[in-house]
Amino acid sequence: MSMKKDSPSQQRKLLSFCGNILTFHCKRSAPGDGESRRGLELAFSRLTFQRDACSFSKANSGIAVINKNSSSNVDIVACTLALHVKNRITSPSILLVENKKRDVFNYSLLTLSSSNTTETHMEFKLPYRIKDDVTILQGPTALWSHDGFVFYTFLQSGEIRQVPIKLSPFFIGEFHLNKRKILVLGSQTQCLNDQLATSGGSETLGYFVEDGQVFNGALILPHAYSSITQCMCVVSAGEVNSVFKSTLVAATSKKQLVYFENGVPREVCRLPFEEPEHIQIVNTGRNGCLFVISFNGGHVCTVWKDTFQVALCWSNVSSLHVDDFVGCGTDQMLLVFRSQSAPVGSVDNFLITDLCGTSYSHGQESSEGPNASDTAPENYLLTVQALQSRLQSGLTVLQDLQRDVSVKERVLRQSLQSLADMVSGREHILTQTEQESLVSLWDEDEEEAVDTNNQIVTGIRPPPVEKLWHRFIEERLVVGVILTAECVDSVESVTLSILTEGGQSRVPVVIETQSRGSWFTPPRPSSHPSHPEPAAKRGRQDGAGGDSDTVTQKLAVTAVTDLTPLLTSGSVRFPVMLHYTQRQESSGSTTAPGPAVVQCGQVRVDIQAKPRPQLLDDSRLTTGEAVEDLLSLLAVLETWTFLIYSPGHTLCDVAGWIQRSVPCERLEINPRYLLTNPAGPSAAMLFNWEQTTPFQGKLSVHCSQFQLLRFLDSLCVFLPASCSVLPLRNSGGKGTSPRLALSLEKEVLSLKQGVSSLLCGEEVGGEGRKSNGGRVTDPPDPSSADGLRGCREEWERSTLRSRSSLRPLVDVERYRRLTRSLAQARLQGDLAALLKTHLPGATL
Repeated sequence: MSMKKDSPSQQRKLLSFCGNILTFHCKRSAPGDGESRRGLELAFSRLTFQRDACSFSKANSGIAVINKNSSSNVDIVACTLALHVKNRITSPSILLVENKKRDVFNYSLLTLSSSNTTETHMEFKLPYRIKDDVTILQGPTALWSHDGFVFYTFLQSGEIRQVPIKLSPFFIGEFHLNKRKILVLGSQTQCLNDQLATSGGSETLGYFVEDGQVFNGALILPHAYSSITQCMCVVSAGEVNSVFKSTLVAATSKKQLVYFENGVPREVCRLPFEEPEHIQIVNTGRNGCLFVISFNGGHVCTVWKDTFQVALCWSNVSSLHVDDFVGCGTDQMLLVFRSQSAPVGSVDNFLITDLCGTSYSHGQESSEGPNASDTAPENYLLTVQALQSRLQSGLTVLQDLQRDVSVKERVLRQSLQSLADMVSGREHILTQTEQESLVSLWDEDEEEAVDTNNQIVTGIRPPPVEKLWHRFIEERLVVGVILTAECVDSVESVTLSILTEGGQSRVPVVIETQSRGSWFTPPRPSSHPSHPEPAAKRGRQDGAGGDSDTVTQKLAVTAVTDLTPLLTSGSVRFPVMLHYTQRQESSGSTTAPGPAVVQCGQVRVDIQAKPRPQLLDDSRLTTGEAVEDLLSLLAVLETWTFLIYSPGHTLCDVAGWIQRSVPCERLEINPRYLLTNPAGPSAAMLFNWEQTTPFQGKLSVHCSQFQLLRFLDSLCVFLPASCSVLPLRNSGGKGTSPRLALSLEKEVLSLKQGVSSLLCGEEVGGEGRKSNGGRVTDPPDPSSADGLRGCREEWERSTLRSRSSLRPLVDVERYRRLTRSLAQARLQGDLAALLKTHLPGATL
């Protein structure tokens, strides 16, 4: 973006495009053979930043003939990037003006292609000259203001049109709703009477160019700010249930930068200069975002988005550009300073920085004069103030963390001392100060409600159950149990099962279920005021009040089963059992504790009960029932996880595309998830997008397989061809893992049953050897020769029986059948493991 007060003699425009700088300037060509006049030409060049040399080098250049043998002057009105609707390509667009007659100005809009060729898209004539506030947007469409009205022309119409309402525009740009729309936002003075006209009353109005819709602009910017707003920048915008949702920043004539959210001012920053003209956003990646404000007279100011305070200022700037000039995947600012000795087609005096460690400068030493030294102390003061604010916020967070660590260490020491006293049989005595600082890990009522008679392994305290809940989702039943995180740390292998009540057999039957565990953060009641205070101030107040308000995660264990077997079993109530294993280090004994089972409660199935409304029908809910609905959907829906990787460019806005194309809404109970608004739970889709780096991210989709295929088809169309979509190993739903577990179980059972059948043969030397033809004879005297011989024979038979029991002989056919069955079971297990590793759902 070029600054307005540029030198007329320079007659050049700079434009950033794909990390490069494009320079444009008009000149007269030398006369050819037989020609007496010189023609007009548009010269352009592409400059690439070289990090080693810290300078811009010319990559290529070109010349476009505008008019041959013309004596009139041609000037560049504006140059910017615009989307061409026919070929869907964003290319540089240049608006030229030629004054042939006294009151006739000819305008032509040219675009520059990647092959350094220019093409004229539209031409129009005006009886006046357009000022510097012309805007070129998608289409391409040219918009400008004149005499209190906004005019525009675009490629499809070829004629000049006028906005039907009289506005003083302070924003002309693109507004992203379901699709891109060109928005004109401005103030309109109300002249109902002389008193109101003299008082300067005005209101904010908006106008969409494509459909001609006029709406109340107070939904975006309040009426009180319409008369003082100089420029505006839209941070995010959308439409939820036909209601505008937007966040934006606006610079006013009162030297203020105001942050608005849904038409309500949230933050205010004092600006160091007057007459703001343009606002841009710099995304520095993990370091946050910056707002860059350009002022009349060559002044530039930056404001941090998180702290909303001034970061740094510059003066004597001729143009400002935001792009990835160094190729690191994030944005940087390019500030081109005024220089009298710089050639027309080059960039000599500049600064590239993102205020986060990246800084390249050239020609700054020669440009520093008396005027620059005057503004240096003010710039340093603003920088130090911004750094002090960020440091203070970081120290507040560090103090909170240190306080949490000290509390946890004190609780651990007291717990270890209490455990040692309990093992030794001593009474653990707490002082009054220690009793006041300790809090019970579970409620007394819930502790008394636990039925100790249902516990199989005694001597181990069962994990307390905060709540038992269930949901009916079409033909399935979801049962869930919520446990506290402190008790989950001492147990492992937590599962849930559902039993049927004892019928004629008086023995409960275990119903086949699929159990899983999920960590979640419980919702907290909203106690914040309508206008929240800055983060640093809130941190200091919270720290001064005592212990910090920490949020403890909890574990929810869910079980899913078919509803039909429950309805046909004849039972109405179904006990829910919690299975867990105590950790050895937390049990207090040297022997490893065994599995334990505790009854959590009962679930009642009533066919005549009134059905519950749709799960998560309102995405703004932050209640406990909304958490249970989300956990139920996660338990029922299949999970697919994909890694999206873009090797050459930064990733596009995947979450924004999902919200626009599916469409879906972000859950207030867990903002990481996006939920569609389906007709039933079977058609629901949950999305979780986590961008780990600027080049890759992880997308989790919870839906059916058919919905996944349709979604992946749309996603591959949206993503560029250079992006890779790789499924992760934990995706694939319910296909491969249960099959592998079942195959391993069959292999173990085949080995156990086969070996038992081989070893259950008859003993060598049966009971018949103890009798002699049915006659019972008295044993001979051991002292005689016959008695000694009989004892020797009995000893030999006993030795033979012992050898036969230790090394039994098996039948050959039985051994062959055993090896054949074991080989078949092992083959099925290997096949299941191979499918789990090499299926399309588990390639990574």
